[in-house]
Amino acid sequence: MVRRGGDMDALDYERPSNFMEVTKMIGTSNGWITSLVDGIVQIREHPGKNPRQVRTIFLPPHETLPLCQAQMATNVAMSSSSPLKEECAVAVKFLGPQLSICKPAQSNADREWINIRISNPCFFSSPVMYSEKEDMFRIVGSGGHLVGSWDLGRHKYTPKIQRLQFQNLPELSKAKRELLYSSNTSEHLVESRTTGETFMVKWYKRTAKTIYGIERMETKALMVFKIDGEGNAVYTQDIGDLCIFLTRSESFCLPASSVRHMRPNRVKLMDVDEITIIDLATQKWN
Repeated sequence: MVRRGGDMDALDYERPSNFMEVTKMIGTSNGWITSLVDGIVQIREHPGKNPRQVRTIFLPPHETLPLCQAQMATNVAMSSSSPLKEECAVAVKFLGPQLSICKPAQSNADREWINIRISNPCFFSSPVMYSEKEDMFRIVGSGGHLVGSWDLGRHKYTPKIQRLQFQNLPELSKAKRELLYSSNTSEHLVESRTTGETFMVKWYKRTAKTIYGIERMETKALMVFKIDGEGNAVYTQDIGDLCIFLTRSESFCLPASSVRHMRPNRVKLMDVDEITIIDLATQKWN
């Protein structure tokens, strides 16, 4: 499945098993595939039903900032449903301090990368997302206590920082607390464009089994927090008629009615070793 302008479309073609190797994909956003080929970022329209008729945009070479690397990307985010729109900005978050932003629809003479070196290490391994409400690219720091926001104006090099205060945390049993403390934790920021709500999801995974000598991780729990403009992060097991999709590339939030076979108040997890759906209302903490 692929997100296009806020909806989900089912794709009915076979994806080759070596798809990421062939495309050198570093991420997807709004149905467009971003690849890094010989140091050049390329944005390709998702093949869909016409794999031979896809549009490709080649972005200019980007600079690798001092003490940074620009070969391994965390993910990519796009501010519009199409990079062909004049206002669209594409952000590539590289593993480490570098965040690079470009506006693909500008003329060749004006098209350039804005390369930002992030100073706070808590953002180094976190994914970037685009907030339509804030009109900024946002990154939640490791641990979920800080959210940094960047744009191409005032907060180009000095991010807007929001400090989160956790509230309404569930009472954990000793066994559940020990399980979460020993799990791999990642934080993901998503925004509902229909309701204007912002959520942060804490995703807890742990090695569950070994298959053919490869360790497989399994989700042990999720915590969803609703974030307001004051930085209050309120734990909730009820996100209403919404559903959240978490992936290692692009995470997003949609009304359940816009997605076939998806029910409200669910989180769908799509990872390399796991695809599952969590009903938030049924999670137990003690």
